[in-house]
Amino acid sequence: METTTLQAEVRGTRGKGPARRLRAEGKIPGVFYGPGVPSTSLTLYPKELTQALRGERGRNVVFKLSVDGKDELAMVKDVTTDPVTQELLHVDLYRIAEDKVLEVNVPFHTEGRAAGVVQGGVMNITRRTLPIRTTPANIPVSINVDVTHLELKDTISVEEVEFPEGVECLLRPKLTLAIILEPRKATAAEEEEEAAAAATPAVEGAAVPAADADTDAS
Repeated sequence: METTTLQAEVRGTRGKGPARRLRAEGKIPGVFYGPGVPSTSLTLYPKELTQALRGERGRNVVFKLSVDGKDELAMVKDVTTDPVTQELLHVDLYRIAEDKVLEVNVPFHTEGRAAGVVQGGVMNITRRTLPIRTTPANIPVSINVDVTHLELKDTISVEEVEFPEGVECLLRPKLTLAIILEPRKATAAEEEEEAAAAATPAVEGAAVPAADADTDAS
């Protein structure tokens, strides 16, 4: 299973004051909890976390959390960021087990240009992420579906998606994930406006009054 190493230190102090001092030192407060472990306050390094969370797995990255010489598997449960700078302010890490099933959201992507889009239709994707249930080692980076065969009005539903072995989608099988909408038809009023605009000759410049023209010629 692919993991990312994350160093942490046990933090003895809590509260807003100590947290602010940590951030001033270029560190951030965090907490580690989950089955079989007591809730533990941590000191973490934001650069390591930010790099990992901005990777292709995003929030689904599995960390090998190293605390006081002991390694634990963990995933991000929640993060607090600055609303302006988007810098990390606090992170919750949840203990996981390699053989235990968990629920996460993964990105949903379509691949290719649908035949219906070539014909003038519009691709409407109803879900950008899919909730799945699987073990940590089986979490896919994303779920990708080829849509090149879709014609106008065709859809892709959950039951038509081929999920990796050991991955279960938590959505209803009949739920539509993508549909090719027909081109929008212009209303009668819009057609009249287009016809009127087409009938009006284009004017490239303002006409020069005859009096002004005579003045210029003298």
